[in-house]
Amino acid sequence: MKLVFAIVHDEDGNKVMKELNSNGFSVTKLCSTGGFLKAGNTTLLVGVDQDKVDQVIEIIKSKSKSRKQVINSPIAPIDVGSVFLSNAVEVVVGGATIFIVDVERFEKV
Repeated sequence: MKLVFAIVHDEDGNKVMKELNSNGFSVTKLCSTGGFLKAGNTTLLVGVDQDKVDQVIEIIKSKSKSRKQVINSPIAPIDVGSVFLSNAVEVVVGGATIFIVDVERFEKV
């Protein structure tokens, strides 16, 4: 048995979860925050047999999309008394980060 951890963008979380559920997979949803942009993420936990891992990954890939987002990156002042300026930078966010770990024991009570 495997445990799939999938960290997806908040906008994709419900779509991924719904598709996994409609394909017979039970999902646990956790709210999480990313470190880089401090944006909301959804972490999904899916316990599956080894032979179903690829199917779960394909569903996550199909429902998790990368997107571009513009952020303001501060530019440090050159000397004392100068003001901070901001520089608009386009970054790619979203998609999915997936971890797959072995499960030593599983019980549903």
